[in-house]
Parts: sequence; C-alpha cells; structure tokens
Amino acid sequence: MREEVDVPVFLNADHTHSLTKAIEAAKAGFDAIVVDFSALPFEQNVSRTKEAVEAIKANNPAILVEGEIGDIGTGSEIHDTAQSGVKSLSTPEEARQFVQATGVDVLAPAVGNMHGMVESMVQGKTKKRLNIERIAQIKKAAGIFLTLHGGSGTDDEDFRKAIAAGINMIHINTELRVAWRRSLEKSLAKDPNEVVPYKILRPVVGAVNEVVRSRLALFDAVA
Repeated sequence: MREEVDVPVFLNADHTHSLTKAIEAAKAGFDAIVVDFSALPFEQNVSRTKEAVEAIKANNPAILVEGEIGDIGTGSEIHDTAQSGVKSLSTPEEARQFVQATGVDVLAPAVGNMHGMVESMVQGKTKKRLNIERIAQIKKAAGIFLTLHGGSGTDDEDFRKAIAAGINMIHINTELRVAWRRSLEKSLAKDPNEVVPYKILRPVVGAVNEVVRSRLALFDAVA
C-alpha cells in the first residue's frame, strides 16, 4: 500500500562500508550517504573516505556525505555488559584533519556514544553518558554538522546538552527495535491463537510510534 504524506522525505544510506555500496546508493537516488571506514586505521579511513566523497559528488554534488571517526562499536542489538565499553573518544585534531582531508559534509565522532544497548539500559537502570565538552571541542574544530550515532539509551539531559554543544542529528534505532520486539512478544502472548497480521501488529506499531513521539518532543524542545 502506498501512502501519500505532506512532509519532505529524505533517503539516508546508513553505514556503507565500501566504495561500491556508496556509489550504488548515489546512483539509486539517496539524498545522504554515510561512508563508514571507521574500523580502519585513521589514515586509511581518511583516504578511503576521501575517495568515496569524490565519487559520490561526481555522481551528484547535492548528496550529503557523512564520515565517521573513532570507535562506537557495531550492531543495533542488546550487548552484555562486558561488550559495552567505548574504547576511546575522537579528538578535535582528528576531526579537523578528517574534515579538511576528506571534504565530508557531516561528521560522526565517538563522544561516549555506542551502537546498541546493554540490558540495564533497556530496563532503564543505567544510561549512556556523553562527553559534552568533547562534543563542543569537535564542533569548533570540524566546523560542520555532527551526527550522534548510537544514541539509544542516552540520558535525556545529556541529549539536551549535546544538542546545545553542536550535535545536529541523532540516531536511536535500537530503542525503536527494542520497542518493536517487546511489544510483539506481548501481543503474541496475549492471544497466541491470533494469526491476523494487522491485529497482532497494531499495538506493535503503536509502541514504536510512542518512542518516536517522545524523542521528537525532547529534541524539538531543545532545538
């Protein structure tokens, strides 16, 4: 079913890990492309990202290209506590060098964020904490838009301070997936004999909508 909406819709190719995939996304009509070589040593990340930026812009100069530096882990999933630590923070000098050398439009640094969540975060017992001072330093050094990947489970006050310090975009994918999974489990358990998809999924969609609305309310109030 196709639904018409009266709001602008933008396509973002999140975390492309090769030049081939980045070019495919550009040719497919994506408005923004995340070029993620952050698992490589810094100099290789710079050279591979620069190559991708040039190829994407040659296809369509209007496409926004995002690069990533630092270690924020991988996977939108629930980790055990032992896997939850962030190894290091991005530095302002790395941000300056990376932006100047690659020509990216948007930068995603490591500032205490982490992809996925741990069970204690899902339960609301603990929260991710961000290095707000480092965000402000990187914003000043980079001078471009900043994205916070791995925002799920972050303390609300840290979100407010991070936006004030220079964060422009925030990813909370794991929170949405957790809401979807937990609501689906409840829906199936409530009526185990139900087989009509729209009846099973109605409360699931509502649970995801609730998370989206709460986060939009928080971010809009700050912005």
